[in-house]
Amino acid sequence: MSTAMDTESTYSGYSHYSGHSKKAHRQGRDRHKSPRSKDGSRSEKSVTIQTPPAEPLLGNDASRAEEGQDDNWGETTTAITGTSEHSISQEDIARISKDLEDSVGLDCKRYLGLTVAAVLGLLVFLTPIAFILLPQILWRDDLEPCGTVCEGLFISVAFKLLILLIGTWALFFRQPRADIPRVFVFRALLLVLIFLFVFSYWLFYGVRILDSKDTNYQGIVQYAVSLVDALLFIHYLAIVLLELRQLQPMFTVKVVRSTDGESRYYSLGHLSIQRAALVVLENYYRDFTVYNPALLTASKSRAAKHMAGLKVYNVDGNNASGQSRAMIAAAARRRDSSHNELYYEEADHERRVRKRRARLVVAVEEAFTHIKRLQAEEQQKAPGEMMDPREAAQAIFPSMARALQKYLRTTRQQQYHSMESILQHLSFCITNNMTPKAFLERYLSPGPTLQYDRDRWFSKHWTLVSEEAVTSGLQDGSVFVLKCLDFSLVVNVKKIPFIKLSEEFIDPKSHKFVLRLQSETSV
Repeated sequence: MSTAMDTESTYSGYSHYSGHSKKAHRQGRDRHKSPRSKDGSRSEKSVTIQTPPAEPLLGNDASRAEEGQDDNWGETTTAITGTSEHSISQEDIARISKDLEDSVGLDCKRYLGLTVAAVLGLLVFLTPIAFILLPQILWRDDLEPCGTVCEGLFISVAFKLLILLIGTWALFFRQPRADIPRVFVFRALLLVLIFLFVFSYWLFYGVRILDSKDTNYQGIVQYAVSLVDALLFIHYLAIVLLELRQLQPMFTVKVVRSTDGESRYYSLGHLSIQRAALVVLENYYRDFTVYNPALLTASKSRAAKHMAGLKVYNVDGNNASGQSRAMIAAAARRRDSSHNELYYEEADHERRVRKRRARLVVAVEEAFTHIKRLQAEEQQKAPGEMMDPREAAQAIFPSMARALQKYLRTTRQQQYHSMESILQHLSFCITNNMTPKAFLERYLSPGPTLQYDRDRWFSKHWTLVSEEAVTSGLQDGSVFVLKCLDFSLVVNVKKIPFIKLSEEFIDPKSHKFVLRLQSETSV
């Protein structure tokens, strides 16, 4: 009877989904919830206070008990589902308040920069128009008549301003990718250059044209045309500095994740340290596998288990050297046997992963075969009885849920996949007529961070640590670190060496060969 009750609890996350309402499932989950033990709680330095909105497929407690489970755990144990409880220390609260203050400062700095750029851009586009209109407003009667050449300059100014407006929109009016700690040097220099340039034109215009009330209207229009031409050249300079300069690869950076040692190599051009860090982070979310702290708990628990067994009792109270020798001898014996334990633990884990992977593949193939048969039968029924992809996914999900549940627990991926996300992915595969292998690709091996929901990410806010100024350019041997809450990325910069390539000419007439035959040949 107890076995039946335990089995019912194990299926509470899936059978209640298909047979009962959401309210009954929530009441059953609260009734089976139990407080976490001290050993299963996370340390203070790795606690996050952001709870995912979607409930994970399995609780985090299940992965910690996975080491001692057999293949028939579903019939003999009870799985407790529910949202895990976290504790927060004073250090975490101080860190959160500091992050909020930094975010407010970054927002103010970003909006201030956008405001200054918008005001300066508006001044730049209105200045040529003002140069042309002010004489018409202030001393219209004294102006010389505008001839054919002058009227043609109006068309030139209009089209040049339109081209400048489109180019400025394409180059500067973009959605910001990130908030960088310091100002972008080249962009700031361009803004200063434009301001000085427009100010110089206004100064000359006020002294030589407004004060003297120049009557040569064609010369005034030509002056405005020269301003627009100069602005087009400044825009070309901005394209070279902001876009083209960084295209040629000059450095190779090695990015290493501090927790598991996963590394990647990237080629970068002439960039500042902060912009190189931005490029590294963009590639990190795409190329690195998602960070999974559950994979690191096995080695930590193994080391703690070995150290916990070293106990020496002093009965006489005066045998300190004997204690030291006993400790060293015990540590040596455990060190000699630890590699055997590691070997058998990894072999047993790989065996269980292969077994549960085979069960998952068979279950998914059978489920997809069933849905194909349903599609063939549903085509002969009335249109009102046909299922949409969401209903089809809900119909076949219970047949593969248990195998998927066991596999995700064994590979410690349960915190990245909620029931809702699996159903959405299953309905997507059914809609696009994808095979079972395409459906399993997301779960058989961990994917990049971008593959998962943002609520499952362990890295959202980053801190750039560098001995050099972050606005300085990359140099050979530079090292900087990108830190987040649980891990960091160490970036090492190496310059691409100068390659000397020489040419060797081969005369086509030198390709002559002679066939040498021996006197005695085999028949």
